[in-house]
Amino acid sequence: MGHPATEQIWDWLDAVPDPEIPVISVVDLGIVRDVAWTGKTLTITVTPTYSGCPATSMIAMDIETALRDHGVRDLELKTQISPAWTTDWLSRKGREKLIEYGIAPPTPAGGPKNCPRCGSTSVEKVSQFGSTPCKAHWRCVDCLEPFDYFKCI
Repeated sequence: MGHPATEQIWDWLDAVPDPEIPVISVVDLGIVRDVAWTGKTLTITVTPTYSGCPATSMIAMDIETALRDHGVRDLELKTQISPAWTTDWLSRKGREKLIEYGIAPPTPAGGPKNCPRCGSTSVEKVSQFGSTPCKAHWRCVDCLEPFDYFKCI
C-alpha cells in the first residue's frame, strides 16, 4: 500500500494553526520548509521563527498529531535553523489573514503601513513589545484602536 502524496501532506499541514496566531497555518507562516518521503518514513523539515520561540515544541506536537490523525505512522520532524526564518517566508494568504485578524503584517520599513482595522496610515508605536515576542504594540491615531504589528525579521 502506498503513502499519501506530498501535495496531500502539504494540504494537511496547511490546516495546522500557528499556536500564537491561530488564523494562519504553519504553512502560511513559512516555517514548514520541506515534506519528503524516504521509503516509508515521512520527514517534515521545520524552521522555527527564532531560536527562542516558545511555540516551537507546541508546533512540532501539533504537526505530529495532525499527520498521525491522517494515518501517518512513520514520521520524523527535523529542525533546520539555517537559513534562518524570515518574515519574507510568510505567504500572501497568511499576510491577508493577519490583516483580517487585526494584526499588521511585517513590512521592510520596520513598521506597519496602515491600521489593519480602518486602513488609516496615521499609526504610532506604543511599545516594541507586544502580546508575543514576534509582535510590537501599535495604535491607530484615527480610529484609536490598538493593534499588534508582526515584526519584520
